[in-house]
Amino acid sequence: MANLRDIRRRIKSVKNTAQITKAMQMVAASKMRKAQQAALAGRDYALLLNRVIVSLRDAIDSTSHPLLEQRAGGKELVVLMTTDKGLCGALNTNVLREAASYDPAKTLFVSIGRKGTQFLARLKRQMIADFPLQERPTFPKCKQISKFCIEKFLDHTVDKVTLLYPRFVNTLTQTPTAFPILPLTSIDEIGIKTDYEALPPIEGGMEFEPSPNAVLESILPAYIHYLVFQTQLGSRASEHSARMVAMKSATDNAKSLVKDLTLEYNKARQAGITNEILEIATAQLALS
Repeated sequence: MANLRDIRRRIKSVKNTAQITKAMQMVAASKMRKAQQAALAGRDYALLLNRVIVSLRDAIDSTSHPLLEQRAGGKELVVLMTTDKGLCGALNTNVLREAASYDPAKTLFVSIGRKGTQFLARLKRQMIADFPLQERPTFPKCKQISKFCIEKFLDHTVDKVTLLYPRFVNTLTQTPTAFPILPLTSIDEIGIKTDYEALPPIEGGMEFEPSPNAVLESILPAYIHYLVFQTQLGSRASEHSARMVAMKSATDNAKSLVKDLTLEYNKARQAGITNEILEIATAQLALS
C-alpha cells in the first residue's frame, strides 16, 4: 500500500502545480491583451516614421548631423532587453543566445531586465548601465535610456547603438531582433516589416519645410526616444504572450500527467484487491 500512498501524493502534488500554472496563465493572459494593444497601437507609426526620416537622410548630406555619422570599426553599444522573471518559455534563451554571439572586445552592453543583467554578469561581459524593467513602459522613463545611448554615441564612446529585444510578431511567435538605431538605419534594410497591415509606400520626392536639415535636427532625437519606447512595449507584449503560452502548456501537461497517474493508481489498487482475494481463497482452501 506504500506504493499507493506515493501515487496519491504525486497526484496531489501535480494537481497543486496545475492550479498554480493555471492561475499564472490567467494572469499572463489578462496582462497580455493590454500589452499587445499598446505594442500594436504605435508600430505602424514607428515604421512609417522610419521611412520618412530615411527619406530626410537621403535628401541631405549625412555629415551634417552627428547622429547620422557612419563610423568604421569601433565599439558597439547593445541595449539588451529581457525579463525580470522566468517561466516564459524560450523567450530569454533566444535573446541571450544572440547577445552571446557579440564580440566581447568590441561590445558594451546596457541591460534592461534582471535576466539579461545576470547573464552578462555570469559571462563577465562589459555592462556600462543597468535600467530597471517597467511593468508598464512610459515614454519619460524610456527617454532616459535613449538619452544615455545618444550621449555615448556623440562622445564617441561607441560608434554604433543596437537594440536587441524579443520582437512581438503574434501570440505564438516572438523573434529575437537586433535593430541598429545609431547611426540611422532603414527598417526595410534589416527586414523588419509589419506583419498585419501593409504600409503605404513612399513614392517620389518629399518637400520639407523650412528645410530638410531643420526638420531632421528636430525630429531625429525624438524618433530615437520613441523607438526605444516602442521596442520596450513590444518586448513586454512578447513576455506576457510567451508566459501565457508556456503556462497553458504546463497546465495541459499537468492534467495529462494526473490522468496517467490516476490510471496507474487504479491499476495498482485493483492489483492489490486481486491479491487479497487470492490470499483469502488460498487460506480457505488450506483450511478445508
